[in-house]
Amino acid sequence: MLSKYSVSLKKIMEDHGNITPLHLSSNYETKMVTTSDVNRPALQLAGFYDYFDPRRIQLIGRVESTYLDSLPEEERRATFERFMQHDIAALVFCHGVQEFPECIEMAKRFDRDVFITDEDTSEFQADLIHSLQKYLAPRVTVHGVLVEIYGEGVLLMGDSGIGKSETALELIKRGHRLIADDAVEIRRVSRHSLIGSAPELIRYYMELRGIGVVNVRHLFGMGAVKPQSNVDLVVQMELWNNDKAYDRLGLTSETASFVGVELPKVTIPVRPGRNLAVIMELAAMNNRQKKMGYNAAEALAMEHDMAIDAGLL
Repeated sequence: MLSKYSVSLKKIMEDHGNITPLHLSSNYETKMVTTSDVNRPALQLAGFYDYFDPRRIQLIGRVESTYLDSLPEEERRATFERFMQHDIAALVFCHGVQEFPECIEMAKRFDRDVFITDEDTSEFQADLIHSLQKYLAPRVTVHGVLVEIYGEGVLLMGDSGIGKSETALELIKRGHRLIADDAVEIRRVSRHSLIGSAPELIRYYMELRGIGVVNVRHLFGMGAVKPQSNVDLVVQMELWNNDKAYDRLGLTSETASFVGVELPKVTIPVRPGRNLAVIMELAAMNNRQKKMGYNAAEALAMEHDMAIDAGLL
């Protein structure tokens, strides 16, 4: 899938430390990959180039290697010549299969990047796609604080000065972990999953009015921070409004949408005397319980209806 984002080919290959270059192109340092799809060019090596996308990283495994090995030398050279004429992102020989001299010859002639790895083709392909999807995922940056509470990624949102960072600080002191403060970069890594992280420049930093900027990792240690986390729940913090009716049972469901993924959302009114850290812990535990199939509000409503039917109420 073509993305409006890009990642350098060098970065992708460095992420896979067990890969060895056979030939590097003159623009290897600056070459960018723009699609998370990869291709095993069996049909192309057989001469079929309709619908061929050279922007994909190409993988050759045992099947393709066995086919190439069955060809006479001159035909194999012609096959690689046709293949390398296309401006492919890169070619990787997997499973430790023997590279072909004709391939390296054409890679030098057309200035293409060729690598080899001992990894199984399917495993390498899965890891490569996962890595590409991470770097090329659709994303959005929102104003908020992301904390991990009991394994749930909770995104605190609300107006400036509402108390998001102070609540996160109390959660950190209670043993939970900070992901991002002030700016949260949210990436869609699958159809239903979001990952949140902090921009590199402000990672692990927190701003507290009256105190200034602090480094949470240095103050509280590595156990108090995490580079990234799933985003599982959105908590909208707002000043308490006496004229507004807040949900007291939890039977109504709110959602928030980020890059096409719907997340459960709760609105927490803020006023002096409320222990927001405890409320956030409860919200995270309740959200996890709902994902496991139990909804306390629905269970109470069902018991109430059963009591009415039985004449007990």
